[in-house]
Amino acid sequence: MIEIIDQMNRTIRLEQPPKRIVSLVPSQTELLYFLDCDEQVVGITKFCIHPNHWFRNKARVGGTKNVNFDKLTELKPDLIIANKEENAKEDIDQLMRDHNVYMSDIFNVEDACNMIMDVGKLVGQEMKAKELALKVEVDFKNLPRLSGTVLYFIWSKPYMVVGPNTFIGHIIQRLGLTNLISNQEVRYQEITAEEITNLNPDHIFLSSEPFPFKTEHQKEFAKITNGKTHLVDGELFSWYGSRMLKMKPYFEKLSKEF
Repeated sequence: MIEIIDQMNRTIRLEQPPKRIVSLVPSQTELLYFLDCDEQVVGITKFCIHPNHWFRNKARVGGTKNVNFDKLTELKPDLIIANKEENAKEDIDQLMRDHNVYMSDIFNVEDACNMIMDVGKLVGQEMKAKELALKVEVDFKNLPRLSGTVLYFIWSKPYMVVGPNTFIGHIIQRLGLTNLISNQEVRYQEITAEEITNLNPDHIFLSSEPFPFKTEHQKEFAKITNGKTHLVDGELFSWYGSRMLKMKPYFEKLSKEF
């Protein structure tokens, strides 16, 4: 018997490691690949782009927030991997009626490492998951220290920025930066050009996802603020899981822009 209390404080019980897994979270899909679950993973979302050969060949069950229940049911999963923020509550509530669903809820590196360990235990890869979590913990004790104030943008028209009570907000803090969005109650906040100008950030981070900011957007922000504008890899600020192994080298490279 495998027993796990997930990050929504729900008990998951499996008689044996799952043989048919559907992942509804791109970063956790990549984690399952890292944990050698190629044969077990039978379904992913259209946003699960890593690894590429899974994206091309695995069955897709819709998006993270609009699950195709008919396709998912056809796959007969014995475990579904989901996340409180990534997935729609009504979808998860429906899936929980008929399936084992492991729910993650990630706010910081500790949460991410605990999730990695949970998933490792569920799929029978505890040792590999433990090694990954330990490596991530060591990396995050040795991050480069950046300085200054920052706004992290995830959307344009309207402009939307990340609040502090998010995984991205936690990463910003761990890097030594000050997020000018301080409201702990709002995870993502709309912001006007005038507000950006008045906040006068030292740095603007334009994420590659979910909105794909490009060079032309840097020119747009140059008209709003004197802060230095950086195009940043959204996956390396927000993908909790095995992609965290790439974060420290990425942040070291980013630090050279400061």
